[in-house]
Amino acid sequence: MSEERRSGTTSWKSILWIMAAVQFCMSIAFSSSNPFMALYVEQLGVHNPRYVDILTGIIQGMTPLMAAIMSPFWGSLSDRSGRKMMVLRSTIAIGIFTGILGLAQSTWQLMIIRGFQGAFSGFSAASIALVASVIPQDRLGFSLGWIQTSSMVGTLVGPLLGGVAADYFKNYHMVFFLTTIFAFIAFTITLLFVREPKGKLAPTRKKPSLVGQFRAIKELKMVRPMFIVLFLTQFTVMSVQPVLSVFMKQLAGNVGYLNTIAGFAFAVTGLADLIASPFLGKRSDKIGYRRVLTICMTGAGLFYLPQALSPNIWVFIASRFGLGMFIGGILPTANALIGRMAPSDKRGQIYGFTSSATFLGSFAGPLLGGVGSAALGIRTMLGVAGALYICNMLWVRWKVREPGRFEQS
Repeated sequence: MSEERRSGTTSWKSILWIMAAVQFCMSIAFSSSNPFMALYVEQLGVHNPRYVDILTGIIQGMTPLMAAIMSPFWGSLSDRSGRKMMVLRSTIAIGIFTGILGLAQSTWQLMIIRGFQGAFSGFSAASIALVASVIPQDRLGFSLGWIQTSSMVGTLVGPLLGGVAADYFKNYHMVFFLTTIFAFIAFTITLLFVREPKGKLAPTRKKPSLVGQFRAIKELKMVRPMFIVLFLTQFTVMSVQPVLSVFMKQLAGNVGYLNTIAGFAFAVTGLADLIASPFLGKRSDKIGYRRVLTICMTGAGLFYLPQALSPNIWVFIASRFGLGMFIGGILPTANALIGRMAPSDKRGQIYGFTSSATFLGSFAGPLLGGVGSAALGIRTMLGVAGALYICNMLWVRWKVREPGRFEQS
């Protein structure tokens, strides 16, 4: 420890667990408003149920849309100014804009603030790049698996805390004010405990334009197929999210504990993801990233089939648990594979672009999935989601190559 302090750095294990804690706090900050956003829209003066659904979808989509647009810029900046600096900037920005959400007086203000929250975030790319810059290459899958796990735990805890706080204070504004505390905790942890290794940054004189960044990414032929992998993964997961509650109501009928069942069905997927992510990430370091991606995508695609054919709510819930066991390994394995392919001085830039692909999936999935469910039916849409995972697996087998030994730049 004394040697680390003399060198002004933090060991990779320490950075891993510190960033896992930061990821946990930020996931709570992002997800705590999910249970009541539609109700908050109603409180701001929209009472037509149809308009509430539409506006809630647009408002929820503004953050990932703006994050997708701005992530390449923040990722490239992190390579020049430091990944720790970008994590600090994004945590403080998210904290400020989350607090401002509690001051919104109209849905238009809510929409604009959510857009700024996404535009100034860039947290995901910076945190992944920071971890990937210090983790030994043969432990990337394991490490990013734990980052994914901490994010999932935060995503499970956040809505619960947000719902409890909203019921306790009888005031949605207060929940946003309290949520900022978690973002500021993440900021403080990063500021005090993370010491970024020196010699990992790109030359400060190089400030390529967005077009120049695209050209630089184009030269990394092995990375390009991963944009499709990440987009399809997030698009597929999110495409059925808006309609699952409606489908569970059809399966369960008019029971008095419908909300409990719906919450449990969402929770078991997250619980399975929590169990599987570290294990699958560790296995990817040993048996290969491409092989783990193939296994996970095939398993996820197959577990959508019993969901589409579910005769009752219990078969559906069991299928959701099985799905979570496989999707938990996709994102950490994909990000670890990208880390192995990317030069260390360009990882922020590259993770910025790959984060854009993930955010675009988060934006387009619910939008097109809701339209598809209305036109084709929910069961058909669940089948389409399974088929998309199989297509993604075939894309991996066709286009993605397992990296050999990559030297740090």
